[in-house]
Parts: sequence; C-alpha cells; structure tokens
Amino acid sequence: MGRIFISAGHGDRINGITDPGAVVGGTTEAREMILLRDFVVAELRSRGVEVLTVPDTLNLSQSIDWINARARRDDVAVDLRADAFSNPSVRGATAYYITNNDERRKNAELVLLSLIRRVPQLPSRGAKPDSDTGLGSLPFSRLTVPPSLVLIVGFLTNPDDRFIIQNQRRDLALGVADGLIAWNRAISGVPTPSPTPTPAAYEAIDISINNQAYADRGILVSGNAYIPIDLVDRLGVDLSKAPNVTRINYRQIVFVKAVELREYNVSVAWNAQTRTVLLRSILKICPGTIDRIMGVGATTEVQLNLFLRNNNDAALNQFPDIAKLYREEGSIEGVNYDIAFGQMCLETNYLRFGGDVQPSQNNFAGIGDVGGGPQGASFPSARIGVRAHIQQLKAYASTEPLVQEVVSPRFRFVTRGIAPLVDQLSGRWTADPEYGTKIKAIVRKLYESAQIL
Repeated sequence: MGRIFISAGHGDRINGITDPGAVVGGTTEAREMILLRDFVVAELRSRGVEVLTVPDTLNLSQSIDWINARARRDDVAVDLRADAFSNPSVRGATAYYITNNDERRKNAELVLLSLIRRVPQLPSRGAKPDSDTGLGSLPFSRLTVPPSLVLIVGFLTNPDDRFIIQNQRRDLALGVADGLIAWNRAISGVPTPSPTPTPAAYEAIDISINNQAYADRGILVSGNAYIPIDLVDRLGVDLSKAPNVTRINYRQIVFVKAVELREYNVSVAWNAQTRTVLLRSILKICPGTIDRIMGVGATTEVQLNLFLRNNNDAALNQFPDIAKLYREEGSIEGVNYDIAFGQMCLETNYLRFGGDVQPSQNNFAGIGDVGGGPQGASFPSARIGVRAHIQQLKAYASTEPLVQEVVSPRFRFVTRGIAPLVDQLSGRWTADPEYGTKIKAIVRKLYESAQIL
C-alpha cells in the first residue's frame, strides 16, 4: 500500500503570514484543520500507515510542489478543509474530485461514506466534481501528481457542524482515516502519472473535437485523458501562458492533460463506451465571449432558463421572464447578456438569494444604494432591476453613452471604461479577488450545458 499525503487546508501565505481561512465563532479554519490533521495522522500511524504531512508554513502552490517532489507510485493526497457560507443553515461534508474522472469520483464517494459512517449526524453533501466549486476548479485536485481529493468536513458557519468539528474531532479523524486507507487500498497497483513517466504502454484513446473525429489519438494515464500538444495549438490555447498545465513525454510526443484545458474555455468530457475524450471549443469562433463584458450573448432564452432551472428548481417561480429580460436589456446596451446572467447567478445563488438582499428588491447584482444601506438598492420591477444591472456593467466596461435613461443609482460614481474584462470586476464590484473567476466559471458551465462550449 502506498503512502498518504495530508494537507491541513487553509489560506495562502501573504507577506510571510498564514491566512487563517474562514474566521468564525472564535476559531479559524486553519486552527481546526491542523488539529484534525494531527488526530488523523496519529490514527493512521497507529494502524501502520506511512503518512507525510505538508508543512503548515507552505502556501497552496508550494504545498502541491512539496507533494509532487516526494510522490511515488501508489501514493494518494488529501486536502482537509472546512467551508463557510453566508447562510448559516448550510452544512455538511463534501469530497471534491477532478471533473470527468469516474475513478476519482468513486474514490471520493468511498472516503465520504467512511466519514459519515463514523459521524452519522454530519450530513453528506455528496461527492462532487471540482467544476461545481465557485472557482470552477481546485488546484489541489488538478495539479497534484498523486491521485488527490479535497475533503470538506463541514461548515464553520453552521453551529451544528462547528460543534462536531470542535467536539467530535476523534470521530472525524477515525472516519477520515478509514476512508483514506480504503481509498489507498483501492488504487494499489495503479501507476501514478508524472511529468516524465517511465516507459509504459498507455492505452490509446480516440479524440472528438466539436463532434468530429480527430485523426490523431490520445492516451489514458491513471484514468486521465491526455491529448497531443499539436491539438492544443489548434484549439487556440497558448500554452506559453499556461505553465501549470500538466505535460508528459510519451514515445517522443508531448501530451497534455485534457481536463486542465477547461480553464482555457475548452469543454472536456469522456465517453467510456467508445474510449473517446470529447472536446468542444468556441475560441476560434467567438473570441472574448467569456472575458469581454461588451459584446453579444451566445445563448437562447430557452438555454438560459434550462440552465437556471437545473441549478434551482424554483428559480423561475418568482421571476419567469428573467432570461428574456437579460437578453433584451443586454442587447439594447451592447452588454454580453451571458456574462450578466452568470453574474446574476453568482450574486443571487441562482435566485435563491438568502443574504441581505431580498427577492422583492429586484436587485440581481448586489447593487448598493447611494446611502450605503446594508440591503442595497431596490427597484420597482424585475425589468428595471435587470436594466440597472446592465447599466452598471456598461459603466465599468465602456465609455459609450447609455441608450436608455439611467436607473442604476451608482452609475455616475464609476470611472467609465475602467473594467472592460470580467476579471477586472474583481476588487471593484466586490472585494473578492476571485470575483471575476467565479463569474467566468458559471458562464463556462452555462456554455457547456448549452453545448456551445
């Protein structure tokens, strides 16, 4: 059986100081996860398992490099984390795995089941692909060489979960240890991919790009599809600007890990029956579709409604015309309504709301009022609320005048044209430095669901 790497997940190191992650109820994510990690390590070692703990002084990137520099065949890696959410009723454990990897999904389910068996009062939120996270991917699950999972053991913002994390640490540790041992045994004998693998006979797989068979073939390495680098060039991805994308040399050809191209607007799926990696890309057809705020949306009203309903069954009950309003208002002002719609989904949690802003305010983008009230601005109808959102985006992204009369209360305070790209909304629309990345992740999922990407 291989070794187990354990990272006590918390924030990065900033100016030499460790970011404690979520700070809730007099404790921090860093403190609780380090304490839990120590219990897990002691339990695993008592059962004769070799464990390597990632130093707590390393940031996320350094932690991944530390693991990769020491990894051997049959090793596995887990990042222990606690979550936080604005709604304190949200709770439960989740195991995140790399998207479209069925083997890793089974591993995540195994680890999660072991945890819940030891702590049955902790709800399970299920094993989920890392594309379901706010950022659309998790570096730990994608860049770590050994098979890896990110295990969320509960929400610090939920009193019940926080009680379990702080007072049932031994039970949590037993469940995590059970799961990690079962997972490690399940994959024993499977070679771990590395940047320079020893010569081996990897399974050849077929490649489909935009529903067309590609002439060359890829390879399957430990359950992950790799494609020839020449195809990556054809997809329009500049790998010189993507140093973290995993590459391997095999039979004098450089192959690239396909799933990591999702960050560059390439959809990646897998057909197990035909052993084919399925790729879709719109980079050559619609450059800037996901990044540039001013532009034309690519979806239909039906596709927007279906995406919203798939993420919240009740979303259209109160706002049945929301997709139509975004398409119409965005088109009038020249704002890409797909981006605006994705931002609305992020701000309202797919029209669930749940924060300071109430549905009756028709405020779909967290627009503040001039007086700085905690609940933000209110609008007389859904259309006017959408119009205000579109106008505020245009204020940031363009210096062109508005077509319609201004209804956004904060339009005049924006330096016009300061943020033409989605990423430039980060730290401006909200203080969240990952705000733009989260919007793009939602738009990317929208395009995948509509089979545009």
